[in-house]
Amino acid sequence: MSQGAIRPETSQDREERRILEADIATSPVKGQPVRQRLRNFRPDADAAVRALSGPPLWMRRLRDIENGLEWHEVFLEDAWRTLAKEVDDPDEFARRWQETARTWGFRRINTLIDQHNRNFPVEARLPMDPKTRDFVRINGRPYHRARLDAGWILERFPADRSAVPTG
Repeated sequence: MSQGAIRPETSQDREERRILEADIATSPVKGQPVRQRLRNFRPDADAAVRALSGPPLWMRRLRDIENGLEWHEVFLEDAWRTLAKEVDDPDEFARRWQETARTWGFRRINTLIDQHNRNFPVEARLPMDPKTRDFVRINGRPYHRARLDAGWILERFPADRSAVPTG
């Protein structure tokens, strides 16, 4: 809010007021009290200083994990479809796809997942749940991420040639 003299109303101000009044006229909560939104945080000097360096490490790590998952899914789907085009025999397809899944490299992303599982609760300052004596769940789910392995691949891309979409 500005302090000092009140400026004259402009045509843009009048248009914004007209749009707002039209929205209010059709609002389903018109005439009802507005529920108070409580904030679960207080801005402090520490937060301002931390924000100067950009997203915290745990956010950047989670972004790297998500990007890595997307990368693996894209390349695995391509390999899955390519193998289905090359191999007509379902047993041979299953054997070769299971071999691909067993030898697929997840070292970099699993390192990130291990770092996340070890450091995330402290870095993100998760509160503790006194009942479970563990960190609270995030949106009802645990913060731990599962490591990627052949089972992760076969869950998404089964070793069944008939499961590969054509086209």
